[in-house]
Amino acid sequence: MPDAKKIFVSVGTHPQAFDRLLKELDSIAAKHPEFEIFAQAGNSKYKPKKFAFEKFLKGKQFDERMQWADIVLSHGGAGTIINALLNKKPLIVLPRLKKFGEHTNDHQLDLANALERERKVIAVFDMNELEEKILKAISFKPNLSSDKERLIKRISLFLKESK
Repeated sequence: MPDAKKIFVSVGTHPQAFDRLLKELDSIAAKHPEFEIFAQAGNSKYKPKKFAFEKFLKGKQFDERMQWADIVLSHGGAGTIINALLNKKPLIVLPRLKKFGEHTNDHQLDLANALERERKVIAVFDMNELEEKILKAISFKPNLSSDKERLIKRISLFLKESK
């Protein structure tokens, strides 16, 4: 059994619910008492039974939860993703999907796919894989490099060579 892990879940502030995620997390929490889960549940209707949650967090509360977490689990919203990456947290991204009424389109799929290709996040496209992906995230080290950093290095090297 893995060591206790604190998992911060953010479903964002989108007006549509993300009950599918919260229900699955309740099931996972029941099997994994070593996980301490806290969720920002947003406009979801489902009320988790096995972990703590608040509908919305103010900025400072959100930042405190981000710092507290060992792992961040997020919808495919850019705000939480950027925040988790800046805080160097292992990040699991589960896009909201139009077919479940979680969003108006499937643009979050594109972002999750792109970030997973770059090894910045662990993406979940099938809810049945969520537990496995959480276990994987315990040892996941996100690729935190950026094109900006590579560009700066290339420019610096160019400037040194041209002296």
